Amino acid sequence: MTDLLTRDEYQALAKSIPLPGNAFIDGSLRPAKSGKTFATVNPATGIALGDVAACGAEDVDFAVAKARDAFEDGRWSRLAPGDRKAVLLRLAKLMERRRHELSVLESLDSGKPIYDCETIDIPEAIHCLRWHAELIDKIYDQTAPASDDHMALIVREAVGVVGLVLPWNFPLLMLAWKIGPALAAGCSVVLKPAEETSLTALMVAELAAEAGLPAGILNVITGTGPEVGEPLGRHPDVDMISFTGSTETGRRFLHYAADSNLKEVVLEMGGKNPCIVLDDAENLDRVAAHVIQGAFWNMGENCSAASRLIVQSGVKPALLEKIAAHIREWPLGDPLDPSVRIGALVSKAHFDKVVAYLKSAKDGTVHFGGDTVDGTHVQPTLVEISSSDHVLAREEIFGPVLAVIEVQSFEEAIRIANDTDYGLAASIFTANGKRALRGARMLRAGTVTVNCFGEGDIATPFGGYKQSGFGGRDNSIHAHDQYTQLKTIWLDLTDDEGDAVD
Repeated sequence: MTDLLTRDEYQALAKSIPLPGNAFIDGSLRPAKSGKTFATVNPATGIALGDVAACGAEDVDFAVAKARDAFEDGRWSRLAPGDRKAVLLRLAKLMERRRHELSVLESLDSGKPIYDCETIDIPEAIHCLRWHAELIDKIYDQTAPASDDHMALIVREAVGVVGLVLPWNFPLLMLAWKIGPALAAGCSVVLKPAEETSLTALMVAELAAEAGLPAGILNVITGTGPEVGEPLGRHPDVDMISFTGSTETGRRFLHYAADSNLKEVVLEMGGKNPCIVLDDAENLDRVAAHVIQGAFWNMGENCSAASRLIVQSGVKPALLEKIAAHIREWPLGDPLDPSVRIGALVSKAHFDKVVAYLKSAKDGTVHFGGDTVDGTHVQPTLVEISSSDHVLAREEIFGPVLAVIEVQSFEEAIRIANDTDYGLAASIFTANGKRALRGARMLRAGTVTVNCFGEGDIATPFGGYKQSGFGGRDNSIHAHDQYTQLKTIWLDLTDDEGDAVD
């Protein structure tokens, strides 16, 4: 396990870390061309941490031009695979050395508990970069069956200049999920972090330059969606976009692509993920712990959060009792306190949105929580509702609110689980192996876990069905597909007269 510091040590570190503020373009930190800035705020205190460059379309144009120059001259795209691997491994090593600073920046900027930053987000981000770095010289091209007079080669080539648009819920981890395969493939990157959480992306860009990544290969443009995200999505010299965020915003990137150069678009979006617990589920203590982890980890600000508990009637009373007991193990408080498990929601606007959903909880039976603390935290809330048509069962809340729906049978559980516009993740708890596998096959979701909550790991593809996304997958070897093109090279082995060459 990562070595945790004390609360006092984290607070001292928070006061001493120099906060990055300028955008990172062509290998150096630069202010926005307009000179504008915006404040990045600590959501746990409401106090501004510092000012960040408020970039615009002119900054996007500049960054894309530099990324294109870098791609075309081959300083990275045509670098030997082993040399690209070495740079990414050096970046991972630098991030390992600076892990406490990265963790504190992530916590300050997003409201995340430092415990999660230190034990999940930063270690997994580093592991992700190392995994994709090691894959660089282990992905082989192919030959296709051809005649005795021909040879057919199938080769991967970097897609070119890619735009990466990040969410605010896992700023550094999602950065790693995207730049890992993109840089491994040889692409040049223009990255837009969420405006609420820009600091760790800027720090990683500086570390990448220190690791030897050439100028122009990783550019970080800070600012709002309309001022940066839309110009990036519409830019005619961007070859593809990979976006993680809301379904509403994901739709816009499809329009941007259609209205510009038909760039490739990969979307990883929302979820309303079911957790099915059947009557024969074993060890309800363990089941309850997984349910809680799925629902309340990262304050429920997670696209794969298990936000619908679909529980068979025979086991419901005992399970709810166990869940209520386990919720008490998730204290709220100062995100820089390593004993805290529930931090602050990312912004005042998002806090107000989640609070509005809490009002809907009054239509059901609130078994636990249902209130707020200090105008920044929302209590982990367990509310039983009578219908799968309830707003808490239909809409993605992105907060620590778990809706409970009682069912009578396996078939009813599957039907309700699939009754959603989303299809990102699902889980099923049962002691019957055949039923577990049959349920996993029937659930319309990109990741289905059996007798646990989880998202797989770096080696398994992550993405969704339906309005949860399409176009590609994060993680695994399949993540490289979205950042590469397949080219066929057809060789004629005959001489000029059409005869086979001896």
